[in-house]
Amino acid sequence: MSIKPLVAMSCLVVLAGCETMPEEDPVELRLNDLDARVGRIDRIVANQSLVQMANRIDTQQEEIRQLRGRIEELQNENVKLRKEQRDLYTDLDKRINAAAAVVTQPAAVGDEQTLYNRALDQLRARDYGAAVESFRSLAAAYPNGQLADNTQYWLGEAYYVTQEYDHASATFQRLLGNWPNSRKAPDALVKLGFTQLEQGRQPAGRATLQQVVSKYPGTEAARLATERLAKLPNQ
Repeated sequence: MSIKPLVAMSCLVVLAGCETMPEEDPVELRLNDLDARVGRIDRIVANQSLVQMANRIDTQQEEIRQLRGRIEELQNENVKLRKEQRDLYTDLDKRINAAAAVVTQPAAVGDEQTLYNRALDQLRARDYGAAVESFRSLAAAYPNGQLADNTQYWLGEAYYVTQEYDHASATFQRLLGNWPNSRKAPDALVKLGFTQLEQGRQPAGRATLQQVVSKYPGTEAARLATERLAKLPNQ
């Protein structure tokens, strides 16, 4: 067999093979490439979204922890305030009962005593608004009466317990100015110190309480002043 027929046959085989191989569509290739890119972008976006979501969750959890901490602080403050309010009422009740036991009716002051006892009963019943009005009326009717200093003191206490600190301060100062030797003077001075602290006037309150301790040593007022001074922050 000659070489030419073999070459011819080889060419025919090659041509036949070429006819059976499918041609790749460039549009299809492009679409496949785009699909792959879109898939990669979707995965990236999904991962970023998950990261952002995780960050938001962490942030919200931290905010929740902070809120819980603040709620606990507020609850503790509320418990403390309730205790202080109960102690205030208890102390006030003790003072009222002591006053009712000690005060006796002086001669020729029946009307003053009657009004005084009525106001004291209102204060004991925690009808503070009525007590304030009664003590104010009593003070106006008997400015120099036998019970005038006591009236001023209990009026100040009524103002103090209702957190009318400006009125309380003025009333206690009035008592101390007009009746410096009154049996109520130590109590009025310590309550003036308490009132000044409630007004945010810490230096004045501290000075007043220190004055109580030095001026009335060994008294109940000095004990209360010492206890309150111990609770004040150091300057």
